[in-house]
Amino acid sequence: MGKTATREAYGKALAELIVKNPNVVVLDADLTKSTKTADAKNACPERHFNMGIAEGNMITTAAGIATSGKVVFASSFSIFATGRAFEQIRNSICYPKLNVKICGTHAGITVGEDGASHQALEDIAIMRAIPNMVVIQPCDGKETEEVIKFVSEYVGPVYVRLGRSAVEDVHDDSYTFKLGKGEVLKHGKDIALIATGMMVQEALTAAKMLQEEGIDVTVVNMPSIKPIDEELVIELANNHSILYTLEEHNIIGGLGSAVCEVSAKYHPVKVERIGVEDTFGESGKPQELLDKYGLSARKIVEKIKQTM
Repeated sequence: MGKTATREAYGKALAELIVKNPNVVVLDADLTKSTKTADAKNACPERHFNMGIAEGNMITTAAGIATSGKVVFASSFSIFATGRAFEQIRNSICYPKLNVKICGTHAGITVGEDGASHQALEDIAIMRAIPNMVVIQPCDGKETEEVIKFVSEYVGPVYVRLGRSAVEDVHDDSYTFKLGKGEVLKHGKDIALIATGMMVQEALTAAKMLQEEGIDVTVVNMPSIKPIDEELVIELANNHSILYTLEEHNIIGGLGSAVCEVSAKYHPVKVERIGVEDTFGESGKPQELLDKYGLSARKIVEKIKQTM
């Protein structure tokens, strides 16, 4: 199995898509090389536009282009795509339900040395709260490719959350993304780990460590955060004593909150949210930050043993 950053997979998938689909238009906010939309620019320069450091303008331009029947991909770092352009996303994209795909890269603390100002830890919460917005976070390169294919055909606003660092492959070429569906990667009987994004890989590693200590763990990949797979969450709540949610995001408003909402409504069960605990990140190496904020497999195992 190889390692690929989801932003890298996004760039390659977008480059293929822009050639195949003449209705695809790509906008970027002066981060073309970092977001990897440079691949689409090289493939089809006449339908790639660098909008400069002006995220609000990029989103309103995307809205205008979408009204003409185009499928618009708008990219920047997640913190800027969702933060600086929130009003435009809400009022110009989601309110009229236009066909714009906001693809934010460099999400979470694994942005690393760029520090707190660039580490989006609130973006899922922000995007989840807007009516008509779909929120997706793929965990590896193959899932990213499948997500980009799917959202290009889905009519309506979508936020796709992508990472900077390379992550191990979880899926092979047989994988197909389904909106509103989670994926059970490992079956167990004691506890369930529900993870999204790069935390899926940490969950799988943690599950192996726990298995060695006699704790049988179910591991779930939950790429579709809105809509979330309510049926699967209810099934997990029925069959496990504790659910753990794992996300490279604030524990407020993200995957953990979404799972708690489903559990509270349909089947109350103990839910432990593992994520960044309502604080800002800081500059450091990605692995160091995962350890410090309790998101590495080793720290996840420690947290699980404490709470069980």
